[in-house]
Amino acid sequence: MPRFDEQVAWEQGTKLRTMAIERGLAVVMDFRRFNQPLLDTVLEGTTSDNPEWVRRKSTIAVRYHRSSYSMGLSLKQRGQTLDEPGQPVADFATQSGSFPLQVEGAGIAGCVPSWGLPQFADHDLAVEAPCAMLGRDYDSLKLGPEEN
Repeated sequence: MPRFDEQVAWEQGTKLRTMAIERGLAVVMDFRRFNQPLLDTVLEGTTSDNPEWVRRKSTIAVRYHRSSYSMGLSLKQRGQTLDEPGQPVADFATQSGSFPLQVEGAGIAGCVPSWGLPQFADHDLAVEAPCAMLGRDYDSLKLGPEEN
């Protein structure tokens, strides 16, 4: 993406929120520039635990510059847990939904996490909105069925 700032967070966040409402999804979303929240939204059907999960998943995207889902799958394939790389589960979560945002020429500038859906769907929702905004083909970038 060419930039990630308050305006981009608002545009992507409102797009993602609209998509979630239209689909009847109960999710929490939190667009962040590292530890700075830029846009938070909580939809009907979520619980008070959901924002804490979002925070923990965001730390994965910020620390490792990869999606929380990818990190969780990688650890699972190696037979490891978060404790083995030395990350406290009170601050880190490898469940899906936090996706790092890369800015051209600047690297990772923040993340878009969501929480409330099954892991695969959480991850795909966090990818779909930026694809729509950037004019990228979501169908070619979304996870395939074998990656469930």
